[in-house]
Amino acid sequence: MKAYANALAETVNGLFKAELIRRQGPWRTADQVVLATAAWVEWWNQRRLHSACGHMPPAEYEAMYYREQEAANPAA
Repeated sequence: MKAYANALAETVNGLFKAELIRRQGPWRTADQVVLATAAWVEWWNQRRLHSACGHMPPAEYEAMYYREQEAANPAA
């Protein structure tokens, strides 16, 4: 299981470097990198379209999941 976690971390790190650090640089200060990183993480977690989620953003897919769970188990 640890190998899968390491592989995922390496993949995300590679995407981060390719999509943000190299594409939007050069960076003049560490604060610029911090702010850009926060924006990229927000996009990654909330707004990117993900094929495993039916081409929906992860946040939207998660909200749909919980709505369906609540509808299926209203007494819980």
